[in-house]
Amino acid sequence: MAADFRFIVVGRGMMGAAAARHLARQTDGIAVIGPDEPENRDSHGGVFGSHYDEGRITRTIDPDQDWARLANRSISRYAEIERDSGIQFYAPVGCLVTGPKRGSETTYVDDVVEAAGRLGVRTDILDDAGLKAKFPFFSFASGSEGVFEPYGAGHISPRRLVKAQSLLAEKAGARVIKQTALSIRDEAGLAVVTTAEGETFSAEKVLLAAGGFSIAENLLQRPVEMKVYGRTVTFFEVSESEAEALSGMPSLISVTPGDVDSIYMLPPIRYPDGRYYIKIGGDPDDLQFENETRLRAWFRTHGRDKAREHLVRIFHQLVPSAARPPAFTNSCAVSYSPTGYPMIGYTSSPRLAVLTGGCGTAAKSSDEIGRLGAELLLAGRIKDEGYSTDFSAHFSN
Repeated sequence: MAADFRFIVVGRGMMGAAAARHLARQTDGIAVIGPDEPENRDSHGGVFGSHYDEGRITRTIDPDQDWARLANRSISRYAEIERDSGIQFYAPVGCLVTGPKRGSETTYVDDVVEAAGRLGVRTDILDDAGLKAKFPFFSFASGSEGVFEPYGAGHISPRRLVKAQSLLAEKAGARVIKQTALSIRDEAGLAVVTTAEGETFSAEKVLLAAGGFSIAENLLQRPVEMKVYGRTVTFFEVSESEAEALSGMPSLISVTPGDVDSIYMLPPIRYPDGRYYIKIGGDPDDLQFENETRLRAWFRTHGRDKAREHLVRIFHQLVPSAARPPAFTNSCAVSYSPTGYPMIGYTSSPRLAVLTGGCGTAAKSSDEIGRLGAELLLAGRIKDEGYSTDFSAHFSN
């Protein structure tokens, strides 16, 4: 029996849309399956995506060489994706990493400085006085040190990046199927996807790229082995004039001893409602979801009060000039693989593969991760020898 498509990507998020674009550029017969973003998440009963947002930090420096390579290769293609799609998603406002100064018990700044040198990335190293002079709107603890990456860093809109990737995949011939996959099976020599809408689609191979929802019990015969955690993000509204006054604010990663108050923060970004918000994230503890049902329910909430209070306190310490109550909070999720790297590999079937496990740091790197997923389907393996990890996939017993 002939297949409907050569390759199907299940999941229209950051990795899935990127994989679909890279596949469609190289071969015909590509489909990508996944629903649109729901209009009302509070009442939505289906799956969700973590890209339903306007701000993710992007930077080239990472102490881990493989993550640094994933990021650098992706960022180098942002301009091409923006040009070809006509959709702007990248704001190169720079990224500031701060923590206790080098030589202290917390070595994060030491590690970032070492990584920047190894990667040949230009940075500005700032002590207490330097931080206060360059970024007067921030207030850091005495004895802090900052590493500012002015080029190739800032933030991206994950929502607009997915839109750009999807547009380019369609322009290259991919078919977008706005349905929700229920099961993926190897049947009679074909990879078969059955959807909640009651349709069945077949292909030579299927790539599962459903983010945290890849853990769904019946999606694969053996679910992927991943830890999925709920995260709460908090938003503070600023006026247009305040946003203009804070136009020099970079993306921020602030690390504290023991990670007790470690956070990330995005500068003022204009959201679809036309208003400007500063976003802060960094939960005080983990909330793990063992199954997809609980994960769906989590996305219908607005996060945890405990996390909101934690983030409000830290925000007021870091940006004292913007002391005000938060405008709103939202729920998100991160997915961790056993290796600490994305899982890009086959199941026990040579027709079914997975592309998932962003480990809380993959948004900026999603185009390269998607390219590797496309290479896996096209070549049967990842041929790229630039990585020390093998991106192995793991499955529950």
